[in-house]
Amino acid sequence: MGDRIVKGQGRTQVRLEALDTGNGICLCLTGGEAPHVGGVVLAAPRPSLTGQGNSCDLWTATVPGHKDVYLAQKAAGKLCTELQVNVSATVGIHIDGAQKQELEIIGENAMEALDEYITAVKSRRETDGGSHHTG
Repeated sequence: MGDRIVKGQGRTQVRLEALDTGNGICLCLTGGEAPHVGGVVLAAPRPSLTGQGNSCDLWTATVPGHKDVYLAQKAAGKLCTELQVNVSATVGIHIDGAQKQELEIIGENAMEALDEYITAVKSRRETDGGSHHTG
C-alpha cells in the first residue's frame, strides 16, 4: 500500500505516488497531458562532505530528449536527504507547448506534493516509534 497525492489541476496537475518498502522509497511523479517515464534517479544518503548535516549521492538515467530528470534529481535528493533513506524517483510530466509559467507551476505543485509526503512519513515514523516502514 502506498501514498498518493495530487496537486494542481488541468495541464499543470502533478500526481505523486510513493511506496515505502521499509528499506527505501519508490517515488513516481507524473502529470500534465501525457504522463510517461522521462527520467529516473537513484539516491543514497550519506553524511555531507562538509562534515555538517546530511547529503546524498545521485545516479541518473534519462530518456533521450527528456528534461524530466531535473525534477527527478530534485525530488530524489529532497526525499533522500530529509528522510535519510534510499530513493528511486521516476518522473514523467508533459504538456504540449508548455509556457515558462506553466513549467514553474508544475515544479511548485511537485514540491508541494513532496513536502506533504515528507510530513506524512515523518508523522508515521513518530507514531510507529521511529520505524521507517510507512506503508
